[in-house]
Amino acid sequence: MYVEQIMSREVDTATADMKISHASHLMKEKDRRYLPVVDADGRLVGLLGRKHLKQAEPSAITTLSVGEVNYLTSKVTVGQLMEKHPISCSRRTLIERAGQMIRERKVGCLPVVEDERVIGVISETDILDFFLDITGSNLTETTRIAVKLPNKARELANFLNRISDGGGYISSVVSPTSESSKDKRTVIVRYIADDPDKLDRQLRALGFEIMSEDLPGPGGK
Repeated sequence: MYVEQIMSREVDTATADMKISHASHLMKEKDRRYLPVVDADGRLVGLLGRKHLKQAEPSAITTLSVGEVNYLTSKVTVGQLMEKHPISCSRRTLIERAGQMIRERKVGCLPVVEDERVIGVISETDILDFFLDITGSNLTETTRIAVKLPNKARELANFLNRISDGGGYISSVVSPTSESSKDKRTVIVRYIADDPDKLDRQLRALGFEIMSEDLPGPGGK
């Protein structure tokens, strides 16, 4: 899947000459942690985050009066504090690649650009929601089991077939690479069944090494 499928298309932006006070109000009003900064043609020229706003806040030990502080901060513009060379991505960037970029660069979002113009924003929250979705974490009526399988061809297919044969409907399958070894791989499956406890007993009887089991419901098993 690509970034365009989960990015936020309603983008609030700032301009370099916008006063910080205005940008701060906009971020609070729209509940934004970041504002892409664009020029008159909508081209990306910077990125303003809440960390940049803190740079304009007075020190706790300042000797200036409140009036003097307000006067000085009213003169500060977005262009003076923004990140001037922000990392961005295209709408056809793979979602996992966007996640890697955010992780590697330690940023909270990526402006999505096309022909240098901002067409969306993808945030770390968007990517987290996506991975929660594909792992089935938001499904409340599923049974979640983690199993150790031989790290060989057709072993996963065989295991999934046994679930289907037992009347289970498979909702999601993930296999963390960090949990794999030369001989074994960990597979996490979510499935729906009328009697999941009975199906799990059948899987154990077939010799599958089930590491953990969480049944449907608020408390699981």
